[in-house]
Amino acid sequence: MKISATIITFNEEANIRAACESVSWANEILVVDSESTDRTREIAEECGARVHINPWPGFALQKQFAADSATHEWIFSLDADERVSEDLRHSIEDLLYTNEEKLADGYRVARRSFYMGRWIRGGGWYPNHQLRLYRKSKGEWKGAYIHESVKMKDGARVETLRGDLLHYSIRDAEHHNRMIGERYAPLAARQMYEAGRRTSPAQIATAGAAAFFRSFLLKGGFRDGLAGYCIARFAAHNAYLKHLLLWEMQNQKSDKKRKKDEG
Repeated sequence: MKISATIITFNEEANIRAACESVSWANEILVVDSESTDRTREIAEECGARVHINPWPGFALQKQFAADSATHEWIFSLDADERVSEDLRHSIEDLLYTNEEKLADGYRVARRSFYMGRWIRGGGWYPNHQLRLYRKSKGEWKGAYIHESVKMKDGARVETLRGDLLHYSIRDAEHHNRMIGERYAPLAARQMYEAGRRTSPAQIATAGAAAFFRSFLLKGGFRDGLAGYCIARFAAHNAYLKHLLLWEMQNQKSDKKRKKDEG
């Protein structure tokens, strides 16, 4: 069993060294960079990574490009803001001594996020299992805009590994707010629109409250104190904003059609 660790990047000079170091056990580290303007590529090469440059096609397509470009059949996909914990590393290393016929085709790992100075337990943020170690002949990255994931072929066997994938995605409140406004809500709205989903004024008015209730109460965000409350509030903002943006998209389409018919 030989593993290629793949990392996609864009201007990740603050993260890439630690990310590469956390997968130093892999037989290969492959970084696919979407034309960074900082020192991401240089730092990755200093860490022994093989670096490919590929213009940004979207999350799923970029991760699939990385898998297709990797040398080995087994892929471990890591984001630049993630780190492999010692427990997870030991679990993966145990697989290296397992007979090939006893191996599954893919392995899920629990992802634990660090937010506001603490490791988050609730709000739907943990264990947040991600399928990250897999045979590339058995799986493919899917996802139009956001929430990309590996979809395994029919009949593929998937198991769960012990140990956490550590996630350091959000630096502070300003960063969290910007990620929602610039990435998550617009991309989610676009994905919903292209999937044929539509919204209404009632949904816009209630989406935020429903998201807060799910995150803080149903999914146990209250266990994380202020951090859990903030996560729930941002979840509410994201839900409200994506429905509002979807409303604008569907009405812009209707307006264009009406003007065309009138013309």
